[in-house]
Amino acid sequence: MAAIHAELDGSFRPRQIYEQVSERIRDEIAAGRFLPDSRLPSERDLAALFGVGRPAVREAIGALQNEGLVVTKRNSGTFVCGDVIDRLSHRTADTGTADFSPSSTLDVRMVLEPAVARRAAARAQRDHLAEQYLNQMENIYDIDDPAQRALWNSSDRLFHRQLAVMTGDALMVKIADEVASSMDQPLWKRLKDEGIYDAGRIRLYVAEHRLIYEAVVQGDGDAAAFYVEQHIKRVERDIAPK
Repeated sequence: MAAIHAELDGSFRPRQIYEQVSERIRDEIAAGRFLPDSRLPSERDLAALFGVGRPAVREAIGALQNEGLVVTKRNSGTFVCGDVIDRLSHRTADTGTADFSPSSTLDVRMVLEPAVARRAAARAQRDHLAEQYLNQMENIYDIDDPAQRALWNSSDRLFHRQLAVMTGDALMVKIADEVASSMDQPLWKRLKDEGIYDAGRIRLYVAEHRLIYEAVVQGDGDAAAFYVEQHIKRVERDIAPK
């Protein structure tokens, strides 16, 4: 009866693949197969072990990093934290809503955002907020600085949301708000921060955003949609490699 009540009140939900993988890794740690301070198998090996794709493994590791159970060292791999057993013993069951899978967010963005760009280009109007977000991104040079990184994440998320505002369609904006909220979740930020970590990559992303915006304000819907698609593919390569 309790299970039926949970389903009726909306608290029951299917777990995403990355959540299942992160739980499997926790189980391996608790069972002593992944020891404290030891290096986890590679993403490729974990994907083969659990029968999932690498994006799900990367997302699972990101979730475990956010919990303080593992730490990733660039060019060295991911390591189980030394105090992981103590952390697991004090961990309470998470009954809240988990972050959306970044891979799923990217899939939705690939469907939605090219159409948004086309609709915005049909109006061909400049937008001071979109330009403000672009300028903020262009003035960021030290992505290792926490304040600049936070400003980058916020400006990037709000720029894409502002493209929906530029369509003049209230429903399109509401849908874009949902996507933007998923890009403000800790798991998305974690994977994005790890994938976009140097000045050269930042400059490339800024240039792609500028191409999207200029195509929109010039009324070139085909170009705007193309640039959006290419940009999302790049983000996918950076934060969710196959």
